[in-house]
Amino acid sequence: MKIDGGLTGLTTPAARSGLGAIAESAKRLEDAGYAGAWTAETSHDPFLPHAVAAEHTDRIELGTSIAVAFARNPMLLANLGHDLQRYSNGRFILGLGTQIKPHITKRFSMEWSRPAARMREMISAIRAIWAAWNGDEKLAFRGDFYTHTLMTPFFDPGPNECGPPKVFIAAVGPLMSEVAGEVCDGLICHAFSTEKYLREVTIPAVERGLERSGRTMDDFEIVGPGFVVTGPNEEAMERMATGIRQQIAFYGSTPAYRPVLEVHGWGDLQDELNRMSKQGEWQAMGELIDDEVLSTFAVIGEPNQIASGFLDRYGDCVDRLSFYDTGGGGVEFWEPVIAELAAT
Repeated sequence: MKIDGGLTGLTTPAARSGLGAIAESAKRLEDAGYAGAWTAETSHDPFLPHAVAAEHTDRIELGTSIAVAFARNPMLLANLGHDLQRYSNGRFILGLGTQIKPHITKRFSMEWSRPAARMREMISAIRAIWAAWNGDEKLAFRGDFYTHTLMTPFFDPGPNECGPPKVFIAAVGPLMSEVAGEVCDGLICHAFSTEKYLREVTIPAVERGLERSGRTMDDFEIVGPGFVVTGPNEEAMERMATGIRQQIAFYGSTPAYRPVLEVHGWGDLQDELNRMSKQGEWQAMGELIDDEVLSTFAVIGEPNQIASGFLDRYGDCVDRLSFYDTGGGGVEFWEPVIAELAAT
C-alpha cells in the first residue's frame, strides 16, 4: 500500500524561506519513504509548490489533492499538468475536485451545472489537448461545456517525453465515482467516507465506469479515507479526537455528503449539523459526533495499532492512503506506520 503525505511550508511569511520550506518538506517526505506528496487548494495555489518539489526530489510522486477543476478551464489544466509532468520527470498526478456550488459561483465567480457531466467532459477535453500536443490528432474538441478547436504551433508545447500525467478526481457520490472509473486513472476518496460506504457505494460505481471504458481495477488506483486518532499519550489522542470530531461535523453539515451518513442510518444527524452550521455553532457541532460515529469514520488506536487498523478496514480495496492528521505528529511520528503499511 502506498502512503502519501502533505507537502508543507506554504505559510512561511518570507517568500524565500517559504520556498526553502517547501523543498525541505518534499525531501523529508521522500527520505521518510512516502510514495506521494500532495497539496490542497485551500488558502494557497496547489500547483506552484510542485515546481519547487520537483526540483528537489527524485522518486516521490507529486499531486494535487485537490485542485478545484471548475475554477479553471481544460486548456489551463492541460498546460499545468503537461509542464509539471515534465518538471518532475513523469511523477505528477493531476488531482481534481468539483468543490460545491457556492464556492464555484460566489468565491471563484465561475459557472456551475451538472457537475458529474461537466467533470467527465473537462477531463476528456484535457486528454484531447494532450493528444493534439503529442501529434496524435488535430485539436477539435466540441462538447456541451467546453470547445477547443484552435491550436497553432506557437502555442503548442509539443510531445511530452514523460507521457501525460495521471488524472485522479475526488468523489463522494456514485455519479462522480462512475466518472472516475470511466475517464480517470484514480479516485480520491473524501475523508468523509467510511468502509461501509466505500464498499457498498463507491467501489461498485467505479466498477461501472471502468466497465464502460473497457478497464478493470488493475488499471486504477483508489486513495482511501484517512481519518485517524492516535498519539504518543492519552492527552494527545484526546486532542486529536476533538479535532477529528469537529472535522466530521463540519463535513457532515454539508447536504452533498448526507448519503454517507444515510448509509449508516444517521440522516437525522445531518439535519441537525446543517441547522447548527447556519447558526454558527461550529464548536458545539463536534459534540454531536459520539464515539460510535467517530470510530466509524476514523481508525483509532495507539501508534502501533494504526497500520493494522487501516489494513483491516481497507487493505483489500485501497491502493494508497493519506492520513488526516490534526495533531501535527510530523514526518518522524508516522515513519513506523508508513514502513508497516508500505510492506503490504
